[in-house]
Amino acid sequence: MKYDYLIVGAGFAGSVMAERIASQLNKKIMIVEKRYHIGGNAFDEFDEHGILVHRYGPHIFHTNSKKVFDYLSQFTEWRFYEHKVLAKLNGELYPIPINRITLNKLYGLELKSEADVKNYLETVRQNHFPVLNSEDIIVNQVGNDLFEKFFKHYTKKQWNLEPKELSPQVCGRIPVRFNDDCRYFTDKYQYMPKDGYTKMFERMLLSKNIEIVLNQDYKTILNEVKYDKMIYTGPIDYFFDYEFGKLPYRSIRFEFENIKSEWVQKVAQINNVSSEVEFTRMIEHKYLTGQQADTTTISKEYPQNDGEPFYPIPTEENRHLYLKYEVEAKKLKNVVFCGRLAEYQYFNMDQIMANTLSIFKNIIANGN
Repeated sequence: MKYDYLIVGAGFAGSVMAERIASQLNKKIMIVEKRYHIGGNAFDEFDEHGILVHRYGPHIFHTNSKKVFDYLSQFTEWRFYEHKVLAKLNGELYPIPINRITLNKLYGLELKSEADVKNYLETVRQNHFPVLNSEDIIVNQVGNDLFEKFFKHYTKKQWNLEPKELSPQVCGRIPVRFNDDCRYFTDKYQYMPKDGYTKMFERMLLSKNIEIVLNQDYKTILNEVKYDKMIYTGPIDYFFDYEFGKLPYRSIRFEFENIKSEWVQKVAQINNVSSEVEFTRMIEHKYLTGQQADTTTISKEYPQNDGEPFYPIPTEENRHLYLKYEVEAKKLKNVVFCGRLAEYQYFNMDQIMANTLSIFKNIIANGN
């Protein structure tokens, strides 16, 4: 059989693209996925204790885009959920992002208004200009002491690089609050798929036009499958057989544990911001899913260099290496590169979808 499109990868980018091409263009698609499941890093499943867990770390859906929210609402009902994070420092827990409660508890202050917080931060923040890296962007907002306590060691564990070696956008994604809002996100739409992400992906890909092949590296079947065009969502350097060298990624090792207690944390996520604790954060999965159970499952995250490519490492050197691959990618008329790995860029889930829907519009504009 001949396919109109071969799509490499069944994560958000590949699945959204497959659904759009199948439903809007009525084209035949084969999706090839090297893992044993669809859904990419958003994959969730029930563990042996009956707890629904996010196998690749917490995936919290949040967006201000009605377009993205409405699109996904075709494939899932929603459960309202606002994510909260606490930072563990010297045995005490503090709200993250830093807010008025964080400052009052940490320093024994009595800041009562947003103006009080702004005035306090004005006395401690530095002036690093131009802003060249992640250390600059944080100390410009909150000064050296808060940077050292909450950002420096956590960032080093996460990336195995000092904040001053990382692009400003890494730590720049984390806001500073002047009020006592303890939500991690403030987006208009904050929900979780009612039945989980995997069920949502199953509905998204339920089409007679879509065939899914799991546990398969696409390169092993290229000579056997006939297709007109390819949508590639894997690592761009792998596509080109590492012609210019490997693009570096951070990976994560997850340790899951079921605890014979209904709950163990006050919130879904606790960040360990000190250098003494090896793992970065601990997640209690029932908060994410709304599940009721007598036991609870937690996961600890240990960043590492080897393993599945999770996070493109945003340094200037890596950016220049990616641009070499991008030049080659643009020469290919029948291959579309789409997604976090193919574009070597960190995207939130809603950003991946918005980006993919935009690329799909370009496909239509260019005559399929």
